[in-house]
Amino acid sequence: MELTRDLRRIAEAAVRYAEPGEEVVGIVPAEPSSGSRAYLCAYRGEGGETSWLVLDGDGKAVQDRARIREVVSIAALVELAEETAGGGDLDELRSQLVALRITENPEGIAEAEEAALALGAVVGEAPRVATPARLDAIGDATLRLERVLGGAGSPFAVAMEQATATVEKLARDVEAAYKVPLD
Repeated sequence: MELTRDLRRIAEAAVRYAEPGEEVVGIVPAEPSSGSRAYLCAYRGEGGETSWLVLDGDGKAVQDRARIREVVSIAALVELAEETAGGGDLDELRSQLVALRITENPEGIAEAEEAALALGAVVGEAPRVATPARLDAIGDATLRLERVLGGAGSPFAVAMEQATATVEKLARDVEAAYKVPLD
């Protein structure tokens, strides 16, 4: 409940930075380091252009380029981890595991279902705060599921390694379309 209240408060602050014809389309709470929460806000104009702003806990615009990159990086990495965990569609995977248990009941299926359920609990429901600990927890739960399911390598690890370029591009996009001057 506290996070929901914080998000409402930050949404009210974010709206004050919107240009005419522009709306706030997303807010991601992030804590790149313990106790340093900030909020990555996305805005969309009438023409579809996106602009960005990071607000601190008081709803003030962050202008420090390094701080902005920290917030953008952890927010993007956690979002990518959530989207790729369990193959990208955790509900579908769990349905397939149930069907497999009912039709074939192979050895280890209960452990696979348990691991998929545990990963779902870690990923959870919105709203959530993007933190390094959350990223690690998603990674650990996904690795457990991948090990139980067998197979070579870790698709999740590969996806996260490839995320570096995506995160860097997003950071550049945020800086290029930032709503206030950067330090």
